[in-house]
Amino acid sequence: MYRFLLTRQWVILTLLGLVLIPVMIKLGYWQFHRHEHKVAQNQLIARSIAATPVPVTTLAAPGRDLPRRDMWHRVTATGTYDTAHEVVVRQRTAADEQSIGYYVLTPLVLGNGQAVLINRGWISAGNDLTKFPDVPAAPRGKVTVTGRMMADETTAESGIKDTRGLPARQVMLINSAEQAKRVGRPMLGGYIEQSAPEPPGNTPELVPEPDHDSIGPHMAYAIQWWLFAAAVPVGWIVLVRRERRDRATAAAEEAEQAEQAEQAEQAEQAEQAEQAEATRETEAAGAAGAARDGGRTAEPAGSGETEAAGDDATPAPANP
Repeated sequence: MYRFLLTRQWVILTLLGLVLIPVMIKLGYWQFHRHEHKVAQNQLIARSIAATPVPVTTLAAPGRDLPRRDMWHRVTATGTYDTAHEVVVRQRTAADEQSIGYYVLTPLVLGNGQAVLINRGWISAGNDLTKFPDVPAAPRGKVTVTGRMMADETTAESGIKDTRGLPARQVMLINSAEQAKRVGRPMLGGYIEQSAPEPPGNTPELVPEPDHDSIGPHMAYAIQWWLFAAAVPVGWIVLVRRERRDRATAAAEEAEQAEQAEQAEQAEQAEQAEQAEATRETEAAGAAGAARDGGRTAEPAGSGETEAAGDDATPAPANP
């Protein structure tokens, strides 16, 4: 009944289904873990943004990577801008997530002689990407900046390639260690994403707070993968039952056709037998008729001979 499952086609289909099921389950868990990561990150961002600002030196230090738990935490830094070592970060988007331009990155020298990088915001790229753009001047004198503490960017984390040979004072990544080499003074690990004070004319355009409300489609993707995994055995069973039904129907039709062919052959044989019998009866009747005709022809011939014999006989003499 199910011997067709041993055919090459069905063996390959079954093995394919057995491979797809665990793969789809694993993909579902992968998306589920991304969902959990997104939820945890949103919670971290919300707590950090709502926290009371602390001095930047309480979270960052020269040569130390910023722990993930301290990212987005609000900090304050007081010092003077070192505009001589100001750079721009290429290929960054504005708040509309469509316009491409630069981030303005300016070192802020603290009172202890250390410096911290300040991302002052976004500016348009302009027409000539080979030249240093027109950057709004940083405030002069001592300033206090409030912003979100961010970790140094790396190619592994951001996916941004650290291209070499760029025009002067242009970089691809925000990295305190690289900028410390240029500035020539100790640089706190990480950087500050400025949120206050607002620059005159909103230029540079301050980087908006990260979205911490959306959880993304990862949970929906996880459920989809798990549904696909559940659909594989269900689909396999449906296909097996359909194949079994189709084969049974084909076998029944084949048997019916064979029976009809046999019945037709028997009917033909019976008809041939009837025709043969009729032929034999006809031949027998013809033979009988011929025999009767032959008997009637022989009887008159005998009578003539008797008469002839009578004529030839000599009459007996009369008695005197």
